[in-house]
Amino acid sequence: MKSDLNHFNGISNILEHIISNGCQGIGPIIEILMNESMKIEREKALGAAPYERSSERKGYANGFKEKEYHTRSGSLRIQIPQVRGLSFYPQSLEKGERSEKALKLAIAEMYINGVSTRKVAAITEELCGFDVSSTQVSRCTKLLDEELQKFRDRPLEGTYAYVYFDAIYEKVRHEHSVIDMATLIAIGINEKGEREILGISSKLSESEVHWRSFFEYLIKKGLSGVQLLISDDHAGMKAARRAIFPSVKWQRCQFHMSQNAQSYAPRKELKLEIANAMRLIFQSSDYASAMEQKRKCIDKFEKSAPEFVKWLEENIEEGLTCLSFPLQHQKKIRTDNGIERLNKEIRRRTKVVMIFPNVASCERLLTAVLQDVHEEWTTGRRYLDMSLLA
Repeated sequence: MKSDLNHFNGISNILEHIISNGCQGIGPIIEILMNESMKIEREKALGAAPYERSSERKGYANGFKEKEYHTRSGSLRIQIPQVRGLSFYPQSLEKGERSEKALKLAIAEMYINGVSTRKVAAITEELCGFDVSSTQVSRCTKLLDEELQKFRDRPLEGTYAYVYFDAIYEKVRHEHSVIDMATLIAIGINEKGEREILGISSKLSESEVHWRSFFEYLIKKGLSGVQLLISDDHAGMKAARRAIFPSVKWQRCQFHMSQNAQSYAPRKELKLEIANAMRLIFQSSDYASAMEQKRKCIDKFEKSAPEFVKWLEENIEEGLTCLSFPLQHQKKIRTDNGIERLNKEIRRRTKVVMIFPNVASCERLLTAVLQDVHEEWTTGRRYLDMSLLA
């Protein structure tokens, strides 16, 4: 290992190597850096350097296990450090590997199932760095699905006062046609104020049936202590929510409500005025102030936009539930913007696939992305101060 490092002694030598060999020269450098970083990780995990006598030592180095690691820079020969007396696997290999693997499998399945064109084949080669066979895909799929299923089915511990829901749609091949399949996602705020991915469900079923089964699945996993549900006004969700969470308050996303309100403007020039009126209602510090702004809004638009006024009277209460919760929480519970940002991250990955070969492939990639996000969220970063909630 040291002789390899000496070969690239100094940054100038590394740059000269890349200049001489182009992209082909990056692989050996990445290989060396990966191997060295994993050795450093092992030292930190053990609490001692090689051959060091220390009372802080937690285990012992036990050689290396060679693994062929496929990257966009080519195949690398990675020396994975082994230990005795301690559970250890390098984070430098784990981070991002799960969702990257799921993306590769989705592309590979398209390639193998005959969905591919020369463009898809080229993407497969670029992402995977090697030719894939149906046997390889089947074996990798089995291993990854087992891990992702454990994440989806893990029991939920403690209570989750706030739970956000949303649905994201992806194109999936089904019975010789392409359909838009809904994947339901739930995010919860735990007792420590951290965000968690509570569950995910991809199904080809009617909207209300899917939402109802998703709620029941979360309760079966241990979802409890819910005081507020936050979501947009999804089709089928209302009926399912009333059946499964009849006594839990619901906050309808204020951002989406403002957009809905503008669709009732009879003339284009009224859209901005309606948007401003909705903003004044939602910026109210308490319920009484919101009702006063609502009254002013009705007086202003009663004649110029009667359909909007009718919609406002029937729906505005659904967007004001957050006012009965701590003021410091209201900014983050009045919309589902947090989950919308998560959806953008998902779409950044799924746009590469465009059309998934089957439902399982879609759910696999989405779960992998969500598990990576979940692990990033649950590292002590507080989203809300839950001690403020009585």
